Amino acid sequence: MESQLDVIIPVYKPGKELLELMQKLKEQEYPVNRIIIMNTEQKYFDRLTYGTSFYEKYPMVSVCHVSKREFDHGATRRMGVRKSEAPYFLMMTQDALPVNTKLTAELMKAVSGEKIAAAYARQLPAEGCGEVERFTRNYNYPDSSVVKTGQDIKRLGIKTYFCSNVCALYNRSIYEATGGFLEKAIFNEDMVYAAGAVKAGYGIAYCAQAEVIHSHNYTGREQFHRNFDLGVSQADHPEVFEEVPSESEGMRMVRMTAGHLRHIGKRRKIPGLLYISGCKYLGYLLGKNYRKLPKAWILRFTANKDYWLKYRS
Repeated sequence: MESQLDVIIPVYKPGKELLELMQKLKEQEYPVNRIIIMNTEQKYFDRLTYGTSFYEKYPMVSVCHVSKREFDHGATRRMGVRKSEAPYFLMMTQDALPVNTKLTAELMKAVSGEKIAAAYARQLPAEGCGEVERFTRNYNYPDSSVVKTGQDIKRLGIKTYFCSNVCALYNRSIYEATGGFLEKAIFNEDMVYAAGAVKAGYGIAYCAQAEVIHSHNYTGREQFHRNFDLGVSQADHPEVFEEVPSESEGMRMVRMTAGHLRHIGKRRKIPGLLYISGCKYLGYLLGKNYRKLPKAWILRFTANKDYWLKYRS
């Protein structure tokens, strides 16, 4: 079978999980043509592969190194796409692991419709994942597939634009026609792209049959920093987010998570949920209003200082 698919993976300080991902991609039933790794800081990648047969074992892999200062969530991914000539490309992160050999085949099937701009995979919680994060994964990534279009905005709100580059496959022709990922993005380059595609009349497919293991047990501090950057991205793109505010969706998820904890007899975890949710909301609120904050505060609150030093200095 001649493959029409390349995989593009931004990487930073890779560990053994990347080697496992390479092997899983090599074993896919729908074959991968090329794997393009956009690595930040060469020394970390060299440290992982030194003295190994990495390039002999994975001849389909090519590596492009950028500095930490050069990295950008949008621009680095755009660069990776330009290095590919395949009609379809799969964006992944280094910590997403395919559950089986059907990932690429299911995603290719989901994006095959002529009006489907992208298809993203279901994310399942890893072993050792906390109960709140486990519920969140199941809430955001249910077991039934759906195609979202502009007709769903009134019903789904901001979730119409939800798409995750943890594992999402794109139709190149639609990607090129709609302008691709942002040149500058602190966060959320996947949702901003999806929103533009939906507004241009295309659909975003959620493919529940394509599964990857991906979850985190973030601390309150980590959630604060991530959600500050999320708020910044929303403030910078009112054309996307003003008409579909995300606050109500966030509150709904907190209520449902608390109800789930009560239902399974783990009420003692509710204070922790409220603490984490408070950190998220405070970070998000400050990020939405970042233009009113001193630069020193922004650098303390962000998870991506290099973005501000590069674009906002």
